[in-house]
Amino acid sequence: MLSYLANKADGILSMNTYPVSCYHSIYVANELGIIFMMTSYIKQMFFCLTCAVLFCLSAENLLITLLESHSRAMRENMAPKVFVSHASEDKERFVMEFATKLRNNGVDAWFDKWEMLLGDSLVEKIFEEGLKEAKAVIIVLSKHSVNKPWVKEELNTSVVNKISKGTKIIPVVLDKCEVPESLKSTLWETINDTNNYKESLDRIIASIFGITSKPSLGQAPSYTQHVLAQIPGLTQIDNTVLKLSCEHDLNTNAHILNPGQLFLRDGVLTFPESELKDSLEMLDRNGYIKLSRTIGAGFSHYQVTISGMESYLNAYMPRYQTLIKQIISLIVNKSMQTNAELVAETKQPQRLIDHVLDLLEVSNHMRLSKTIGGGVRIYDVYPALRRMLAT
Repeated sequence: MLSYLANKADGILSMNTYPVSCYHSIYVANELGIIFMMTSYIKQMFFCLTCAVLFCLSAENLLITLLESHSRAMRENMAPKVFVSHASEDKERFVMEFATKLRNNGVDAWFDKWEMLLGDSLVEKIFEEGLKEAKAVIIVLSKHSVNKPWVKEELNTSVVNKISKGTKIIPVVLDKCEVPESLKSTLWETINDTNNYKESLDRIIASIFGITSKPSLGQAPSYTQHVLAQIPGLTQIDNTVLKLSCEHDLNTNAHILNPGQLFLRDGVLTFPESELKDSLEMLDRNGYIKLSRTIGAGFSHYQVTISGMESYLNAYMPRYQTLIKQIISLIVNKSMQTNAELVAETKQPQRLIDHVLDLLEVSNHMRLSKTIGGGVRIYDVYPALRRMLAT
């Protein structure tokens, strides 16, 4: 645009070499004035645009600077603050580099005002200069510091205990020097080579941030997660084995149980094999199950006994005693004589009805006859059963 206007002006000026009228001269002068005004205006606009661009760039840089400053301040506020207490002799040879490495790893390490000079009091520095702000106090022990008054006289047990109530104390031992008695109950970090101590530094940083190498807790084995009722005399694993056995028996009417299948999930036993075998042995010994012992390795099949099923039902079936009274009433008052009739009337599993009938028989309240197909018939009812309804 500027080039066009300049050419236009040159063309108009060249017209002055020819004779023109007065009016023509006025026209040329006016046109030249307009062109010069436009050129000046465009230059001003270009200057303003350049200033605006520079201003935007400056504002953007200022904003970036402010954001970076805010982010840095946030990191410093969130970083754990650690006081590094040390003797002045150790500052150049170890502490400056050590504190720098701490800061490079996200620890706000303060060490300049914690340099212990002649006549300084560690206790005053700790309790007057912001112990409540400190995540930890690192005490650098060396051949230079162990004989200083602030270590020998002030670091007594009561002071250490008072500091430890809210702040972690981390002694860092140089020169294989003797650790003061008051700090021997704390875990200290020994640095034998002040030029190479990465592993020690990593442990110190982990301690400051509360990171432990102890593995996290995994999920408890499935056999420990069952909700168990209290059955006297049974351990947790015995109780669980009996519970799962009775539940499977009631649901399937299996009678004969195979532990190698019952306690298998995705091809893996839900109990340690030795624990399961010991539990089955104890349940058999105490009359809760009856093992069918076999020669050789592997598990023996077993049956849940009347005592075992009764213990389970009393512990885990809230309305079990009500069911017993209902069954007795159906037998005495409605003259029901088979397990099939009782199952249809109560809508309870056959294995549960059979158990109640077995219980009444062994307690001398009735006599039963059983068929191979699982049928049960009541053929003799004793007076004691009738009297149970009156109690």
